[in-house]
Amino acid sequence: MKNPERLHSHPCFEHFDALGLHQLAECSTLHASIAEERLFEEGDCSADFFLLEEGKVRQSRVTAFGDFTLSEQTTGEVFGASSFVDDSPRDSCAVALVPSSMVAFKADALRTACEKDKKFELSLYWALWKILSRQLREANSRLGIFFSVDTHLSDAMTPAAAPLGSPGAFDLSTKVGLFREQRLSPMEINFLASLSQEERFEPDQPIFREGERGTKMYVVAEGRVMISKIIAGVGEEALAFLERGDYFGEMALIDKQPRSADARAHPQTGALVLALPRDVVEGILEIGKVSSIRLLRLLCGLAAKRVHELNEKLVGWFLLAGGDLEVSTGTASK
Repeated sequence: MKNPERLHSHPCFEHFDALGLHQLAECSTLHASIAEERLFEEGDCSADFFLLEEGKVRQSRVTAFGDFTLSEQTTGEVFGASSFVDDSPRDSCAVALVPSSMVAFKADALRTACEKDKKFELSLYWALWKILSRQLREANSRLGIFFSVDTHLSDAMTPAAAPLGSPGAFDLSTKVGLFREQRLSPMEINFLASLSQEERFEPDQPIFREGERGTKMYVVAEGRVMISKIIAGVGEEALAFLERGDYFGEMALIDKQPRSADARAHPQTGALVLALPRDVVEGILEIGKVSSIRLLRLLCGLAAKRVHELNEKLVGWFLLAGGDLEVSTGTASK
């Protein structure tokens, strides 16, 4: 694609330098879609992702009760990024609703460029992390509509919990073992293990609340953590259950936005977490001074996983309601 400067105007790509923008443009093509053109199908193994420059795209899932709309993209939005990050099949189909123009980022070319240039890889995964984090925030803000018919749809979808280990010191060597499971480098493991602080939460105890300013990122060490949202007229609705090694609370540290959901220790197990303060996280993830591409890729993978899990949950609610749910808005899809 010529004219790489057109990409620089998009907030997700503004951190690329001139060489990086040129490389990004070399890995992309311009595509003009006619109305009703199908861009990818559910189950496809393609991993290209798209920047919609003009038009409108719908992503949906075919169900026994008809098509379920997961999301609709408009001008300036990126879609399809989760499959590039986690290399999993598409969890929806994407259709242009009107004649549309877009930039298609080619997965194979991007991966080759990342192998050759680690600075480009860093810039790309920083962009992907911002894209996926924004999609999760938007999804959390729209959840209320899916409870307008039945307020008990998710009761059967809450998994069983495992017991928390006995209280005791979570020493440095134990921390090192946890971070080693993430396949980080020895320097990254020692850095995170040395600067993280153990925090134990009793069953159902809040870790943070929606709307609060983020001051820490967390890693689950023992027990489980429930990510949830309070929905007017419904109460608390569980969005995800996090296990050992899962990171959470990182979005608010980087995008400087308030927490988009609650986090609390699982009601049956409690939780032991390792907390990383804002300044530590910024030191390893801020684009101007980032030192851990492995950690950034790990966070991208976790964000992609949460997007996928939330899509599955929304489809599950739709099916449990017999198709009797509003479907005009939803969460972003792969």
